[in-house]
Amino acid sequence: MKLLENKTALITGATRGIGKGIAEVFAKQGANVAFTYSSSVDAAIALEKELESYGIKAKGYQSNAANFDAAQELAAEVLKEFGTIDILINNAGITKDNLLMRISEDDFDKVIEVNLKSVFNLTKAVIRPMMKQRAGSIINMSSVVGLKGNAGQSNYAASKAGIIGFSKSIALELGSRNIRSNVIAPGFIETEMTASLPEDTVKEWRNSIPLKRGGTPEDIANACVFLASDMSSYITGQTLSVDGGMLT
Repeated sequence: MKLLENKTALITGATRGIGKGIAEVFAKQGANVAFTYSSSVDAAIALEKELESYGIKAKGYQSNAANFDAAQELAAEVLKEFGTIDILINNAGITKDNLLMRISEDDFDKVIEVNLKSVFNLTKAVIRPMMKQRAGSIINMSSVVGLKGNAGQSNYAASKAGIIGFSKSIALELGSRNIRSNVIAPGFIETEMTASLPEDTVKEWRNSIPLKRGGTPEDIANACVFLASDMSSYITGQTLSVDGGMLT
């Protein structure tokens, strides 16, 4: 039996990068996948078709998780379409990097809104159905930057550190209802976003990592499968660094 058979996962920001990797691996493991995207309709349609080829049900929703009402609406639509939400993966995120001297208030607020408030919005939207079924796994995507900070990323670091504190609190609140809340902190993951970096910079990053390579979206997805499945049924409130030993 596949590890996520008969479970429904809601994944935010799934048309590229880490989110897409998670959606693909989840479908291969038998999960039905509801996913969100912000603007790329063609990419969403293509992903739907790809996921369905694994014999599961998949549907994309154009939705902004940073908007409270939109998040409530999304959860209601997914429930109507799929019947349950067993797994929530809050993956959508943005960066607007700058040194504190130069960063604008708007750039600080926007990153907090998209990266952190969206986690609150969607978690709040799914806990009722999860409480009703007395089961659920919430996986929130933080970052090694949320654990150690990074010059020029005070907004991003604050949002990702906030996710860790929020997730631990939810684990304490909802543990008695058999709802688990965990965090994944990816390190240097090679995606479309990093492909535009100069080759020398990428080489430098790889050499500074004990495993001497960047991670792949699949590396993150495999950790998500573990935390979403019954294999981790006694794990909650934890942060799993998937970083090749970067922070060791």
